[in-house]
Amino acid sequence: MPLASTLQLPRLTINLLPIYIASFCLLWSFAFVAGKIGVTDCPPLILLAARFLLAGALILGLSLARQGAWSMSLRDMGVYALLGVANNALYLGLGYVGLQTVSAGLGGLIVSTNPVLTAILAALLLGEPLTWRKVAGLALGVGGVAYIVAHRMSVGTDALGGILFTFASLAAIVAGTVLFKRLAPKGNLWVGNGIQNLSAGLAVAPFALALSSVGDIVPSARLLGAFTFLVVCGSIVAFLLWFHLLTVCGATAASSFHFLMPPLGMLFAWLVLDEQLVVEDLLGIVPVALGIYLVTRPAGVRGLQGSKA
Repeated sequence: MPLASTLQLPRLTINLLPIYIASFCLLWSFAFVAGKIGVTDCPPLILLAARFLLAGALILGLSLARQGAWSMSLRDMGVYALLGVANNALYLGLGYVGLQTVSAGLGGLIVSTNPVLTAILAALLLGEPLTWRKVAGLALGVGGVAYIVAHRMSVGTDALGGILFTFASLAAIVAGTVLFKRLAPKGNLWVGNGIQNLSAGLAVAPFALALSSVGDIVPSARLLGAFTFLVVCGSIVAFLLWFHLLTVCGATAASSFHFLMPPLGMLFAWLVLDEQLVVEDLLGIVPVALGIYLVTRPAGVRGLQGSKA
């Protein structure tokens, strides 16, 4: 069996869909905790530049041994490079700067509103319908998220500057999501992810060198663990799952999985970082969960039917 077949995700089936979604949500939500740990001991831009460059080198290095993996046009390579700037450099660059003064739970919460903006832009630019079920689900999801945000801000532990950086991070991932569906790059997703990471690393590196100091890095076991998780599970596995889900589902449905990030992110932040988790946070999860069901069910059913063809 060629190496290419072992690195690609299996064909999506009814049994594998929940596994893909659960794996993506767990890895993506824990990445906020790992990121919070990382920026505690390392300047965020240095951490990201090293993460992207290493992940890109690993992915593209493995791809050299794969037959046909590089059968990609220059146009598609350019699109993946552009997506790397939006989905990696801008999204995580702005988000990690925000994490310096924002809790991991609130950071994940803000990014979880991704489906709201994505649904609107997908309807305007991609022709994806906004059914009453999606509108109701999005409204419930936003309501739950807003409720938790209001409570978190009332505590006064998160800085306004960090919150603004996190919202800018949200805008970047929404733009990247719509661009992926709009430009529809072809070719191997594994190689595409490598190009994205490499382009993101090259984009972030000059700013990291100009605005940060290597002397500010505090070597520690927790930094090494967080960095390893971010490279392997964050930049490689989670992003591969993300773009695979975007391919087989609509942009609105795939993005709605981000509504799962607040409860998971808060749970991980509570378990690992000892961040505050109170009843108000838990109450906001109920409408969010119902919103996930309403938004994802129609598109999810169509995606499953299409996968069996």
